[in-house]
Amino acid sequence: MTQLVEFVDVANMARWIQRDGVENIISGMMKYLESDFARWERFDKIPRVASHTPFGVIELMPTSDMETYSFKYVNGHPSNPGRGFQTVTAFGLLADVDNGYPLFLAEMTLLTALRTAAVSAMVAKTLARPDSTHMALIGAGSQSEFQALGFRAALGIEKLSVYDVDPAATEKFCRNLEPLGFSIHVATTVDEAVADADIITTCTADKAQNTVLKDSQVRPGVHINAVGGDCPGKTELESSILDRSTVFVEFPPQTRIEGEIQQKDPDFPVVEFWQVLTGGQPGRTSPDEITLFDSVGFAISDFSALRYVRDATAGTDLQTFVDLIAEPEDPKDLFSLIKVGVPV
Repeated sequence: MTQLVEFVDVANMARWIQRDGVENIISGMMKYLESDFARWERFDKIPRVASHTPFGVIELMPTSDMETYSFKYVNGHPSNPGRGFQTVTAFGLLADVDNGYPLFLAEMTLLTALRTAAVSAMVAKTLARPDSTHMALIGAGSQSEFQALGFRAALGIEKLSVYDVDPAATEKFCRNLEPLGFSIHVATTVDEAVADADIITTCTADKAQNTVLKDSQVRPGVHINAVGGDCPGKTELESSILDRSTVFVEFPPQTRIEGEIQQKDPDFPVVEFWQVLTGGQPGRTSPDEITLFDSVGFAISDFSALRYVRDATAGTDLQTFVDLIAEPEDPKDLFSLIKVGVPV
């Protein structure tokens, strides 16, 4: 009997998001993330496997909890929009560790946007000041709406300031979010955007060591959600901001290669966020402390996201099936599948 693999394609991923709503999905995904981060030590972990070219990067992100294996394929090509392509595309897979068979396949371009926002929101719920009401977004690209919705889901934030060098990006941001009830101020400078912000999210696409946010623009007590610095040679923050902040990371061996802390010495102190969730390390310790989440995206978050969408769509017409496993009647006779006259 042929074993088919459950599959959620782009159209059905979009239908699922429309059905359940971005904020509800992010809230549900956060529970899966918190559960998996709390058992962080059980996972097999390596930095992502990256192939860098002058055009961009193609990466594989694997992990396993010794029962289920997952990987994500993802690219990052900053010049793609100018050529009519997405900056990021992705797909991912869950497999059974026991026999190695794939179980579930899904598009992950939309899912990664949800996952990234869910991780940011999960961390901010723990680290940002509880009285936070205003978020500034530096960068209004593909991730920006998901970040805004994630922070509203987790912290109730509806007051936003946004700055982008591309006016069309900020217009798109406002067009998508104002009908959803957000109060949005379009800033003409970064200084204006962050002036009264409790939380600052940086998420730009340029693959370079930029100073999107300066030390002088960061007030005491702010939570910084640094999303855009996510590969070697790409940063967004002035280095001295890190010196003033308590820096929280996902997986240090990967973040030291790809994150904001690539600007620092290898022994620069960081806190692994999973230890905050399990009580091994403190989170925010004072109202004036600057907390900084150096987010690069790690495979365990993709593992959580894939499990969540699989469970949320199980038994519905949002899942179809694909035939990925060559499975002859005799496991030792693979050639039987291609014998002339044998139906395939």
